[in-house]
Amino acid sequence: MLKRLYLHHFRSYEKKEFTFQEGINVIRGENACGKTNLLEAVYLLSTGRSFRTIQLTDLIRHGEPFFYLEADFASGPISQHLKVSFDGQVKRVEHDGATYSQFTPLLGLFPTVLHVPEDIELITGSPTQRRRFLDLHIAQIDPLYIFHLARYFKAMRQRNVLLRQKKETAIESWEQILLISGQYLHQKRKEILLALQPHLIEAMARLSDGADILGAEYQPSLTDDYKKSRLKELQMGATLIGPHRDDFHLTIGGQDASGFASQGQQRCAAAALRLAQWRHFSTLLDSPPLVGIDDFGVHLDTKRSRALLHEIEPMGQVFVTCPHDVKMLGATLPLHELEVIS
Repeated sequence: MLKRLYLHHFRSYEKKEFTFQEGINVIRGENACGKTNLLEAVYLLSTGRSFRTIQLTDLIRHGEPFFYLEADFASGPISQHLKVSFDGQVKRVEHDGATYSQFTPLLGLFPTVLHVPEDIELITGSPTQRRRFLDLHIAQIDPLYIFHLARYFKAMRQRNVLLRQKKETAIESWEQILLISGQYLHQKRKEILLALQPHLIEAMARLSDGADILGAEYQPSLTDDYKKSRLKELQMGATLIGPHRDDFHLTIGGQDASGFASQGQQRCAAAALRLAQWRHFSTLLDSPPLVGIDDFGVHLDTKRSRALLHEIEPMGQVFVTCPHDVKMLGATLPLHELEVIS
């Protein structure tokens, strides 16, 4: 549970402190007042990255030299303290006395599931979006996955250099690393999709009032011998086979979700993916993961928004930004409202 958050020079915030409660924390305010920025700060502390940009410099308040975040949170009965900063060059994390120069150690401290309007790209977008979904999900519960993911991409970059230079000397040593780490990534992604499947079916049924069945099928790009594809890859100057080309295929009622489903069904499927993600985390963790929903009510129609609200009410700590009064959707539990003025 996240208890307190202090923001300094983060996005639109000069200096601001928030305290949070168990249950649904509703973040309200005028447009462009910083609602999403607050949710972004929570997500950064949880995952070490933004859900809006890959450039950390974008998170520094305009005209300022750095951003700084400080948080108090509890994992089960244990209270913990966290500080995160970035000055345009140097990253710094302090967690209960330990100091790190990268943001990777943030993964797994308090796992978070985030649902944003752009999640529809998980259904209609490129395979890159779906691989990122799997990678970030697994990385929050499996530190070894982070190791193999970094190791795989380092080896692939080195192999690609040799392929572009048309040099096969020493290429086999990098291919061996690709095989070992690639097999680990493949196995974990396959396991996670299998574990998510029953949660996907249940979540989609609840959100659609039983009208739709959501399915997911892993589509791996796998080889047991990179030498077989090396001739073509020497011509292309790039590694063409491996986990960096993986995808998973989503269906609604047995049909391709990206091509045959309505936009309402697609947005419902994106929400179901996030609910399934939360439920899978909850089977593995001592404390339920945090939930964040940006622009609640924009994702779905009124009926499905009510169904989503009903699903998240018992989920522990939830952060919701919204342009309207969530109470209108029939919340049955108390809501904790925060007025945001950055």
